Amino acid sequence: MTMSIKQHSLFSLLIVLSLGIVSTVSAQQGRIQGQVTHAGQPVEFVSVGLKGSKIGTTTGKDGTYVLDHIPVGKYTLQLSSVGYLSIKQTVEVQEEVTLQLNFVLEEDEKQMEEVVVTGTMKPTFVSDSPVKIDVVTSKQLEIFLPTASTSLVENMQLVNGVQEVVACGVCYTNSISINGLPGPYTAVLMDGTPIYGNLASVYGLNGIPNMIVDRFEVIKGPSSTLYGSEAVAGVINIITKDPAEQPLLSLDIMGTSHLESFGNIAIAPKIGKSSGYIGLNYAYINDFDDANGDGFGDAANMDRYSLFTKWNIYRKSGKKFTLAGKYYYEDRRNGVEEYLADRNYRTLRGSDTIYGESIYTNRTELFGTYELNTAPSLKVDFSLSHHDQDSYYGSDHYVAQQQIAFANFLWNTNWKKHDILTGLTARYNAYDDNSVATEVEQNGQVINQPNNQFIPGIFVQDEWTIRDNFTLLSGLRMDHYNSHGVIFAPRLSTKWKPSEWTTVRSNFGTGFRIVNLFTEDHAFVTGQREVVIKEELQPEESYNLSLNINQVYASMGGSGSIDVEAYYTHFTNKIIPDYDTPGQIIYANSEGYARTMGVGVTVDHNFDFPLAMNLGVNVQRATETEQNDAGSWETNAIPFAPEWSGVGSINYQWKEKRMVFAYTARVTGVMTLPEVYDLNDQGVPLETPRPTRSTPFSLHNIQVSKQFNKGFSFYTGIQNLFNFRQEASPLIGYNDPNRPIGFSDYFDTSYAYAPNHGRELYLGIKWEY
Repeated sequence: MTMSIKQHSLFSLLIVLSLGIVSTVSAQQGRIQGQVTHAGQPVEFVSVGLKGSKIGTTTGKDGTYVLDHIPVGKYTLQLSSVGYLSIKQTVEVQEEVTLQLNFVLEEDEKQMEEVVVTGTMKPTFVSDSPVKIDVVTSKQLEIFLPTASTSLVENMQLVNGVQEVVACGVCYTNSISINGLPGPYTAVLMDGTPIYGNLASVYGLNGIPNMIVDRFEVIKGPSSTLYGSEAVAGVINIITKDPAEQPLLSLDIMGTSHLESFGNIAIAPKIGKSSGYIGLNYAYINDFDDANGDGFGDAANMDRYSLFTKWNIYRKSGKKFTLAGKYYYEDRRNGVEEYLADRNYRTLRGSDTIYGESIYTNRTELFGTYELNTAPSLKVDFSLSHHDQDSYYGSDHYVAQQQIAFANFLWNTNWKKHDILTGLTARYNAYDDNSVATEVEQNGQVINQPNNQFIPGIFVQDEWTIRDNFTLLSGLRMDHYNSHGVIFAPRLSTKWKPSEWTTVRSNFGTGFRIVNLFTEDHAFVTGQREVVIKEELQPEESYNLSLNINQVYASMGGSGSIDVEAYYTHFTNKIIPDYDTPGQIIYANSEGYARTMGVGVTVDHNFDFPLAMNLGVNVQRATETEQNDAGSWETNAIPFAPEWSGVGSINYQWKEKRMVFAYTARVTGVMTLPEVYDLNDQGVPLETPRPTRSTPFSLHNIQVSKQFNKGFSFYTGIQNLFNFRQEASPLIGYNDPNRPIGFSDYFDTSYAYAPNHGRELYLGIKWEY
């Protein structure tokens, strides 16, 4: 087919016109190029684009980028990358001009590669650790919580699957539950050393103030291979502040609408090349509030003081030597109004007519790390603690002491692709109280026999980098107990990175725990039941499997991560208190078993503008199975383990005004409650028990902080914003007309599952020099 002269002329004209248009458009375009670095090193995979357009790219291995064919005009150039603060800059693109724009990224303190030590007992980055670790830093705590008043237990509300469990409706003792397991199953460490024994886990954890915390690390699942007994549900490791990085003088004072007062004061002196930190934290609560009308205070009163010091001691060798100490005193009390008024409890402690609970706690701790001046990497972690409790629960006097001495001698070496850690541990645990737990019968007489144990142990761990994207972590621990012989605790973990931003971790491990009745069940000393121990209690053992998938992304106007974790734990030798016999609590190892299983999902997202959010949901099933009186197996839910829970936090930074707005919420789903019976007007238990299933509830907190200058800031907020209180009293049998309040044979404090404190407004100031 041939083209006519007229058609050919028309076609040629169209080509000329098209080329002219293209040439004109091309002449009205510009170009932007440059390099993105951090700490002098190029950063790969940084998203670089023009806001409101489809023009964008990512940086290469050398950190360079090119944006080409950009129409002339003004734009907002935007850079974002996981782990770094976003950058926005107004640019003007001119005709046939190449803009050379280089950028230096700053780490995002919320997403930065935190160095952690808990998972493998040696420093490593979060992303490199074969073990899944949740990290909460002191700067995050300052954003969301009133730092002067909160302690470790309150801080846990920021971690999905971890929550506070209240064990007593009078003294409001609390503990930390991980994945539905009771608080005694969680090992709490200070700078990597197990310093909090079972006695301290009841009251001592409230004496860890935010003032001393640099960050805390949470591992969910058994970690007995590294940390021994009590690390069954998981590990919480409090990393204390580095003295060299603290201001010379700091002050934090706060007051609340409940007439409470809290404060921190600290100094960070230097002696030669050594640096130190000395801080004092106090809490004063002396207000009686009885909104539920049961005659008892809705929250415990207290005077609490915590003195902390830590020193980095200079050595010419450059090797590490840190030494820290803490003294903690608490005067905790609650009861009827007459017991608390004008501090009458001081003379009424032990009264059999005016009910109250008074607990005096004195606790001393010393811990540190010393690296040997040798070519091999050798160091010693050590700790000493003394815990003394003098308490009255009504007329019952309970005194207890526990001393723990611990030393961990560690050798870390590398061989080819193996990073090997070997440790020798020695732990001396001395425990004594005035209960049946430390009584024995000899020649027809009951005598006191303290429970003193020397527990030597050895462990070895091998972190084998099989490929650049696959790591295998294996370990084995052996501990020897006088009463139970040698106990083995193996572990096996894997980490696989199928892509740069995807990490898959799996973990198998066993856990074991030596029991202490005061920790197992606070009804051991509260209420009016007799304690019966049918046999010598054997260690509980557990087997755990978990799978974790973490996906980092850059989308939705920012960057973040999605974390999914599934877990399964099986227990044998489970101790299940038997309350079925009236007036008694019977303790024995169950022939049955217990199980916990669940899935947790957490989304952490930072927007390109200064807004960040964290949302988490945990769904679980925690059950115990044992034989009933008919000899058949019966499965029941473990009390106080919610079937689902959720946690959320949002913060917005108004940089121009140096203000931060923060909101946190925790939702607690349905949980099984103990079967208890209220009394009628004659003091006889009703035929129908209270509800044995709770209703879901939520707690909401807001905080606003404002920085006026480099050293002075102000914060205010509301805790329990919607004034939620537990619908029913946490107490049973308080209204028996035949006995003084609190002294009924039916009096029980175990129905506490939610707060009674109500809404609280607080106001605080901080000053640093």
